[in-house]
Amino acid sequence: MPDKPVSLPGAPSPPRGLGVVAPFDFALDRELWRWIPDGVSLHVTRTPYVPVEVSLDLARLISEHETLGDAVRTLTAVAPEVVAYACTSGSFVGGIVGERAMCEAMSRAGAVPAITTSGALLEALVELDVRRVALVTPYTVSVTRALERYVARAGVTVTGCAYMGLTRHIWKVTYREVVDMARQAVRDRPGTADALFLSCTNLPTYDVIPQLEAELRIPVISANQVTMWAALRRLGTRAVGPYQALIDASARPGTVTPGQAPTVLPGQAAPGPVLPDAPGEKQQEGWT
Repeated sequence: MPDKPVSLPGAPSPPRGLGVVAPFDFALDRELWRWIPDGVSLHVTRTPYVPVEVSLDLARLISEHETLGDAVRTLTAVAPEVVAYACTSGSFVGGIVGERAMCEAMSRAGAVPAITTSGALLEALVELDVRRVALVTPYTVSVTRALERYVARAGVTVTGCAYMGLTRHIWKVTYREVVDMARQAVRDRPGTADALFLSCTNLPTYDVIPQLEAELRIPVISANQVTMWAALRRLGTRAVGPYQALIDASARPGTVTPGQAPTVLPGQAAPGPVLPDAPGEKQQEGWT
């Protein structure tokens, strides 16, 4: 008996492409995907390895225009519609003028719109009407100071800053440590910050954002979050981030009574408590 012909559907529509250039030590690919809606695909490439610890020197090396151009060109075969440079320190180390020049260099290399994490940060601060911001960084004091200067030159006041002093293995920082540093950044001057920024694309943040927003009662934004939010806006679509004020307008201050459980939308799970990750390396902590 001849086999019955199998009826196959047509080929699926190709997803829209979002190209990501990340530093060589980037380890949070999966976190980026959590902000991506159906119908969009990430295409991630990395800068070449250099034997330098996280520092201003490394930030400069991985943000050279030639390095970025080469990385963007590796993505042209898959034709992304926008390219994002997912590195905070690498995109603020040259200041606001340097960040704009990086975007121009990437756009020339790939003939597509380009953004950076630090440029996306400034966009997010405007979106949320933030004039005063508290900062959390995993960096050394010198890198942290460079971020403070970058934000200040954009006309935003830094109200407090907690830093970890790390030069490697930032992706191993636990959620519990992120929460502790966030509290420290706003502790001495409560009520003065309009928002809190968790810097570094290698710092895990997705699950702690809504929990910190509920506790601190201000928007909490992170490096990976603003990068994906801004890049997806260029595609005319929205990032996926339930209960995150930047992405979900219902989560912005004044829309939920303190202590009231957020409304759970159909098909969404209620957010759980913040739980510590597996123990990481002992961290150095600082306060500025």
